[in-house]
Amino acid sequence: MTFFLRKNPALRILLIGSMLVHIATAMLGPIYALFVDKVGGSLLDASFAGTVYAVTAGVMILFFGNISDNVKHPKYIVVSGYITVGIGFLLYTQVSTIAQLIAVQIITGVGEALYSPAFDKLYSEHLDKGKGGAEWGFWEAMYYFAVASGAFLGGVTVFHYGFNALFIIMTVLCFASALYILRTAKYVLN
Repeated sequence: MTFFLRKNPALRILLIGSMLVHIATAMLGPIYALFVDKVGGSLLDASFAGTVYAVTAGVMILFFGNISDNVKHPKYIVVSGYITVGIGFLLYTQVSTIAQLIAVQIITGVGEALYSPAFDKLYSEHLDKGKGGAEWGFWEAMYYFAVASGAFLGGVTVFHYGFNALFIIMTVLCFASALYILRTAKYVLN
């Protein structure tokens, strides 16, 4: 595999931003049911909340996918999505009921749906000719490494510092990603 990141700053920026958000998201994944239990929910509540998130993201992604095709600067949609997910993560610090949990799941689902199609559009537009498989493969590898590191770091964080510390870190990673995209992509991402 060639090291295209030196030659393709647009993909480098997108990969780094995406990596931060995926690390943040993965930090909660393996221990999500423990959090639901902590706020008085059951395994079924955790399953239902996950369903609400996925259905929200699935429905809204169709809407935001059409929008991302018709805007001049989809990077701002990516940034808005990262910020929305970060706000959702921050709101986890205030969750004390299942109803509140469901509301936060809807917010994070909307954030995911907001950034995903715009990210995919930008990434696809900046692929090097004849390197699409390798460059999408690099994104896939980054995703799995981000999930692996996030899952581990999330468990360690909650074990030592608790869920609120985890949610603050997740929020900071999402906001940092949004800021990184805004600051570095001024002249690279259209």
